[in-house]
Amino acid sequence: MTTNKISTKIKLLGALLIVSTFTVIVVSIMLNQKNVSDALIINIAGKERMLSQKITKSVYFLKNTGKTDFRELDGAIEDFLWGINTLKNGRENLNITPAPTQQIRDQIDKVLKLWKPFHDNVETFKKALINGNEEVINQTFMEISRSNNTLLNEIDNIVTLYTNYTREKTDFIKNFQYGGFTVLFLLVAFSILKLKRIESHAKEFLNKSKEIMQRDLNAPIEPMDIDGENEIEEVANSLNCFIGKVNSAMSFSKSAMEQSKQASHKLEELTEEFSTIIDDLHDCKGVSTQIDKSEDIMIQSSEDLLRSTQKLENLKSELDALLKSCKSP
Repeated sequence: MTTNKISTKIKLLGALLIVSTFTVIVVSIMLNQKNVSDALIINIAGKERMLSQKITKSVYFLKNTGKTDFRELDGAIEDFLWGINTLKNGRENLNITPAPTQQIRDQIDKVLKLWKPFHDNVETFKKALINGNEEVINQTFMEISRSNNTLLNEIDNIVTLYTNYTREKTDFIKNFQYGGFTVLFLLVAFSILKLKRIESHAKEFLNKSKEIMQRDLNAPIEPMDIDGENEIEEVANSLNCFIGKVNSAMSFSKSAMEQSKQASHKLEELTEEFSTIIDDLHDCKGVSTQIDKSEDIMIQSSEDLLRSTQKLENLKSELDALLKSCKSP
């Protein structure tokens, strides 16, 4: 398939513009939706920090009051487990994917390892509080307070990793959008240049056509020389072929008319000479008869040449009329 056709160029440029625009829009929408999910994930990771502190504060409150109402404590533990599992395995109904990088997965596993002894101490603390075992209560409380800071720091690392990951993705989205718009701009600029070039070829063709129509009818027509798209070249070649035929016909008609006129003049001269001879030999009957026949032949030939001349003049008139019609708007 040739790409030098106007229709092919327009279709190709249109297809590139449509595909590029569609790609930029679709990818931007998908990445922006992913950013919404990432913001939710960061919010969940940040909430994990708060929940770990809430668990420790609940333990401290229960220790000081001696109450055994564990609803707030159990609720915080349940929310923490839901959040950490969501970060690790994802949550389809919230459009949250599993941990996106190996570094984040490793950090979540590290937090889960710290969580297990922390959670075991909380459960031991609850049982000791119910039983009133002060020694176990104090011991587990100290372990919970000590491990809480380590757990909190590792959860902070999860938040930091997710924040950095989201920032990198946001930068990628910006760069992709800038790149996409740059490509679109270049395609639009390239399309404009191509259309301008096509327009210039079309104007050149029209100017050449007007130049042909305004030329002297008696002068040969110069052929067109246009180097452009296939369609314009084909039209120019067809018109050049027509111009060549017209030039050839006009040249032939002029040459034929000149030859016909010269032959007619020669016949007139011969007729005059024969007339003189006929006058001199008028008394010779045999010769006079032959001369009369020759004279008839000469007259017939002269009439034939005159008719040929008239036909050639009619041909030239038709060609002139054809060229004049080209000048008419």
